[in-house]
Amino acid sequence: MRLYTECMAVHIAVPEPSRDKEYNARALPQYVEALRAAGAEPVVVRLGEPQESVTRLMESAQGLLLPGSRFDVDPQRYGEARQPECGADDPARTAVDELLLESAFRARKPILAICHGMQTLNVWRNGSLIQDLKTAVNHRPGRDVVKAHPVDVVEGSRLTTLLAKAAETQVEVNSSHHQAVRSPGRNLRVTAVSPGDGVVEAVELEWPDHFVVGVQWHPERTYALSGFSRAIFAELMDQADSWRPRKSDQPERGK
Repeated sequence: MRLYTECMAVHIAVPEPSRDKEYNARALPQYVEALRAAGAEPVVVRLGEPQESVTRLMESAQGLLLPGSRFDVDPQRYGEARQPECGADDPARTAVDELLLESAFRARKPILAICHGMQTLNVWRNGSLIQDLKTAVNHRPGRDVVKAHPVDVVEGSRLTTLLAKAAETQVEVNSSHHQAVRSPGRNLRVTAVSPGDGVVEAVELEWPDHFVVGVQWHPERTYALSGFSRAIFAELMDQADSWRPRKSDQPERGK
């Protein structure tokens, strides 16, 4: 497995979570630490980087992690008017995410998308979002709540395999979001839901040769506590370690 990386680290590109510097200072280190604990070297992509620099950084990496954010996805991107409950969007993060996704899909590099990152992935693939959840399940109980609610994982999914690797059968996740997937994007399959209200908690790309997994919760926050969280990051690392350049890579846009 290490033939490609005997003389180099496995690099995973990860954009800054948002334009909010205070949020970045709190959130970004958790993603960086989880990636390093899994054996990868993070390549942090700063928001506002020139387009060619973003593309070059993604081309130098073997995988992509799209993190959460304190901002919402602009509903105009999926054809809806903004509801009052929908928060502000982050154009700088959107621009970087789209460049990273374009490059990663073109080269079939593995992708792990977390919370806002999963929502961005879904919209980029022409899916839509619920702008504000109205449900009896509390999906935003606070950052310190480790087990907010259970999730049901669909049999036969990549997440099922990771659960088995972690020797776990039932999953309770943290939760920190007020938006969620309404309709899954092109070639994205719903692979986990919140049983109390049916809210989509995970999606996976249906292409067997391309690892793309989005989770609505935050495994980076529970890396030290959860075998399932560690298995998710370990799989991203393994998939990136096994990635090889393709002879012919054609653009695979979400639109």
